[in-house]
Amino acid sequence: MFDAAVFGSLFLTLFVIMDPPGITPIFLALTSGRPAKVQRRMAWQAVAVAFGVITVFGLLGQQILDYLHVSVPALMIAGGLLLLLIALDLLTGKTDEPQQTKDVNVALVPLGMPLLAGPGAIVSVILAVQHADGASQQISVWAAIVAMHVVLWLTMRYSLLIIRLIKDGGVVLVTRLAGMMLSAIAVQQIINGVTQVIQGA
Repeated sequence: MFDAAVFGSLFLTLFVIMDPPGITPIFLALTSGRPAKVQRRMAWQAVAVAFGVITVFGLLGQQILDYLHVSVPALMIAGGLLLLLIALDLLTGKTDEPQQTKDVNVALVPLGMPLLAGPGAIVSVILAVQHADGASQQISVWAAIVAMHVVLWLTMRYSLLIIRLIKDGGVVLVTRLAGMMLSAIAVQQIINGVTQVIQGA
């Protein structure tokens, strides 16, 4: 009732795409200055949002894209543009939001989506679900998705210990580093989307 090959393949694919070690500096930058309790809640919220989005697209992804007449490259370009805007805010230090909404907004966007549940992860899950043949492979696919999100939560949850060590100066450095990394990810995502549009034309 369990296909280890399917589980391992999808888990490794999602690990590379979602990149838990790479998300750590971005998470630290976006949550800096919040109380530890709020930061832990944001880690949980971000993973819950990502899992919800991945689940919806895993079950109904192709139908949603077909209904909206949205192509995968268009999804990639849109996600890249959103990430680029957030990266520019991190690079320029403009990360403040209204007090009543900032905790929720950061957990939902960009942490939950499109950083964790981005176009790459969504497409990988859609394809894995479509190609899963039989109950054992379906169980393996969904087990890999759940396991990946547990890893993401653990990574973000315990990365908060780093903030206690690096203090305010280190947080500023991590914020700029996260902005640079995020801008590179965003640009690459846009390039990949544009390339797929050109190849499909």
